Amino acid sequence: MGYWMREIRTSVRATAALAVLLCGLYPLAVWGPAQLLFPAKANGSLLRRDGTIVGSELIAQGFAGAKYFHPRPSAAGEGYDALASGASQLGPLSKDLIDKVRERAAAYRAENGLAPGVPVPADAVTASGSGLDPHISVGNALLQAPRVAAARRMTEAAVRAIIETTAEGRDLGIFGEPRVNVLKLNLALDGGRDGGR
Repeated sequence: MGYWMREIRTSVRATAALAVLLCGLYPLAVWGPAQLLFPAKANGSLLRRDGTIVGSELIAQGFAGAKYFHPRPSAAGEGYDALASGASQLGPLSKDLIDKVRERAAAYRAENGLAPGVPVPADAVTASGSGLDPHISVGNALLQAPRVAAARRMTEAAVRAIIETTAEGRDLGIFGEPRVNVLKLNLALDGGRDGGR
């Protein structure tokens, strides 16, 4: 009986020590420096406009209307639902995926006034793994620019200039592709260039 009591006491002490370390000290060690060194990122990379939070630069949201750039399609719930983040799980040979891509490509061409044979960027017709990717390719943005320019009664050159100023390069100069954050781009078009941060 004495052996079992020693083992139980050791287990209880180990559990208490790990709880203090992993549920108290470690989170404080991460949270404290994050709040001091980069508080905006540590608190969700929120973008504000006129003092009101309009979204996070890390999570996509849907935009409707011709005067806005549109993000990638979303497979998250009914669309851009952070509580239902996830991919469609459709493989490259899936008839459902092929049909969706064809429908999205036709709709993209029609919406942006493109001829039937014009290639459509992959990110315009496929959802990301999370369904919440806030970025589109620069090529996708440039194909949407004439529609946005016409709807806003701006020159296409002015819209392209805003795309260029909001475009992000490759991570560390070598990883990924150049991209545009759709929320930041639309805020810049609306006059809130920096998102009010």
